[in-house]
Amino acid sequence: MRDVTPDVPAVHRRSFLKYTGALGATAAASTSLSACSSGPESTNDTGTGGGRERTLTAVIGYGNDGSWDPTQTASAFCMAANNHVYEGLLDTDPISREPYAALATEVPKDPDSTSWRFSLRAGATFHDGRPVTADDVVFVFDRILDPGTQTLAKGFFASWLREVRKIDAHNVELVLKFPFPDGLSRLTLAKIMPRHVYAKPGGWDDAIKGKAIGSGPYRQTAHHPKSNTTFEAFDGYNGPREPAFQKMNWLTIVDAAPRVAKISGSSAGAQIADNIPYANIGQLESGGLTVAGGAGMNNLFLMFNTRHKPFDDVRVRQALHYAIDTGKMVEVALKGHGKPSSSFLDEGNPSYRRAKTVYDYDPDKARALLKAAGVKGLSVDLLAVNVSWIVDCLPTVKASWDAIGVKTTLSPQETTAVFTKMDQKQDYQVVAAASNPNQFGVDADLIMRYNHGPENLWMRYTRWASDPVARQLFKDMDRATREPDPRKKKTMIQDCIDVVAEQAVLYPVVHNELMTAWDPARLSGIRAQPYPGLNLLQARWT
Repeated sequence: MRDVTPDVPAVHRRSFLKYTGALGATAAASTSLSACSSGPESTNDTGTGGGRERTLTAVIGYGNDGSWDPTQTASAFCMAANNHVYEGLLDTDPISREPYAALATEVPKDPDSTSWRFSLRAGATFHDGRPVTADDVVFVFDRILDPGTQTLAKGFFASWLREVRKIDAHNVELVLKFPFPDGLSRLTLAKIMPRHVYAKPGGWDDAIKGKAIGSGPYRQTAHHPKSNTTFEAFDGYNGPREPAFQKMNWLTIVDAAPRVAKISGSSAGAQIADNIPYANIGQLESGGLTVAGGAGMNNLFLMFNTRHKPFDDVRVRQALHYAIDTGKMVEVALKGHGKPSSSFLDEGNPSYRRAKTVYDYDPDKARALLKAAGVKGLSVDLLAVNVSWIVDCLPTVKASWDAIGVKTTLSPQETTAVFTKMDQKQDYQVVAAASNPNQFGVDADLIMRYNHGPENLWMRYTRWASDPVARQLFKDMDRATREPDPRKKKTMIQDCIDVVAEQAVLYPVVHNELMTAWDPARLSGIRAQPYPGLNLLQARWT
């Protein structure tokens, strides 16, 4: 599944995974980590041993071979791991998303100020023993804001952050273009990285490949793409989230059956796993595991190539949405753990408002729209990612489209292959894939810019950014970002979402719940999160 972007310009071939890692794309193995040249240390550690010395073994249902560069990645595995390895000036609670002081000593008392000053935590060091300084902070933000260096993180900061200044070795100032209180929670997306490591020639390439050196509670000890990544408690850590596990072994198991098997039964090789299939919930619970869900922005979306006729016609895009029996999809494929989308945002989002255009199941309306568009005998090759729950939903899409006379061919493929085709600007008709902007945050401005920023990767995939409706949408989004009144801003963003709903260029079909399973006899402090990956910073051995 793939983590993503606000205002990210077109990328070249080598940069592809920097942006679409969360969509499950692959990356080259790191030659900078000696562990990468050997096989995995152990993918079967059951956490035996005494007390704190036990190894926590976790199973992540997404690949660990996407980009690990915190300024670029959208990879579910890599983002989750980076939250344990790196720190921002501020980080956020994984559930409430409230900011707390991480490398900084406190959260600014006036979020409406256009100047935020931060003092760095005394004694904070990177995993190689070097101290964290203001130069490291400025180094990271300069990279993010550099107009000549296109990063994923740029889209989360460039619209409101003017610059970051060094005051002295342990103090920095963030200068804003205008008051932007939502920016405090976004600071967790600017992980502070050691300048002396990543400013070297090839340093950022090493970061992409998996070299992770931060100041967080866990240090990376080995990285084996497509297999596992291991961590160890960092003895030099003096921050607010002390490590509870001496060692952690995170396994990447994308296929559902072996992922479930790894956490099942008396010989279970792991204590916790994310991305649990709905069909296995009862089995795992009967085996003594706790299974809990998090409902949020996770969704199956359709993305249309608006340069491929007849998908340049909004009526055709709308018709294909109206035709889908979303109720059946939720019942059969999602086992009740989802809802038909009634907005671009999920219903639990603080800025949610039912969109003016809602694609309730209406095959007659779908047929009428196709007729009005003059479309007959339409054949659709639905290119889809092979994420397990997406694959479960595809038969409903095909049956629904076939029922209105649209001949439908399903083409599920490795996620890498799907997005490589689009990155190479190959032709396509419609894509079905999974997305969850909640990996980055929950504010509606961020979520909209993630998918509908004027120069971002998604808009380039859809070939829609030059459309007059799109150009006006981008202007309206900019005005909403700058609006100081929270209530007016909320309404302005909701109005933008109404445009996105009506145009249906890139739009969710269903929002679903993500399930996490763990052994309560061994772990406590676990909270199921509504986005991929795990956060174990407040977990403990039972």
